[in-house]
Amino acid sequence: MRDLLHAALKRRAPLLTPDTDAVRLVDAEGDGFPDVYLETFADRWLVSTAHGGFPRGFERPDKPVYWKRLDQHQKEAPVHISGPSVEEPFLIRENGAAFEISFQSGYSQGIFLDQRDNRAEVRRRMQPGLRLLNTFAYTGAFSVAAALGGAETTTLDLSQPYLDWAKRNFTHNGLDPAAHYFCKGDTFHWLKRFAKQGRQFDAIVLDPPTFSRDEKGKVFRVETDYGELAGLAMACLAPGGWLLCCTNCRKLDDFGFDRQILAASPKRLKLRHSPMPADFTGDPYLKSVWVEG
Repeated sequence: MRDLLHAALKRRAPLLTPDTDAVRLVDAEGDGFPDVYLETFADRWLVSTAHGGFPRGFERPDKPVYWKRLDQHQKEAPVHISGPSVEEPFLIRENGAAFEISFQSGYSQGIFLDQRDNRAEVRRRMQPGLRLLNTFAYTGAFSVAAALGGAETTTLDLSQPYLDWAKRNFTHNGLDPAAHYFCKGDTFHWLKRFAKQGRQFDAIVLDPPTFSRDEKGKVFRVETDYGELAGLAMACLAPGGWLLCCTNCRKLDDFGFDRQILAASPKRLKLRHSPMPADFTGDPYLKSVWVEG
């Protein structure tokens, strides 16, 4: 086991630079560790498992190590295993951008590392004068990437605490939150409202949860309803604009995902698929499709 861990860390070493200090170090079967995931956040380790307890051999006496049980029905915050404890939020670096991370905030720590390459591409595509809408925004990492590229951003999420977190991420990067928009509420509601107002965006990010229920009890399932979401987003897209459509739903294959997106518009759409980042060597669960009209 020690040799396998050493090999996995060695493979990731080139990804850790002064500009990026948060990557996945072990990706389950992809590195010979079934059901074990290890991520480093500025040299603070988070080990996650779906079954069993903390795996032996991942303790570090000199560095913080935390463990999280992957359970969608009983979402619990990571627990401290070894090394110094981490009681306060801290910053990580990703391609030069700073993001606030917390091991005390509950089940999610503030960023999804599997979207690192997509965030870099969003930043590359953005420039002053363009407008980006980030739906299901969580802590606003895509919004920060777009704003660093010069765009005006609108960050949309149901949770006010996450929107406040997103504003702090803007501040951490020398960006003025007051120069951007933050909207609290249901994405479907806001997309319909934007379309009715004639408000358009040059870019829209769609990365919804695989399952959700709105305040009226309406259920959203990615495997059946993503096309409706994409259609509402396309109604708010400016001429020449693009969508980034993502899902980590394992029940939906690539063909089914593409089919929903294509059916959302009468126009002929151009789709380009992005692979997962190099540190995600196991199951390629994340589907990322760049959509242009």
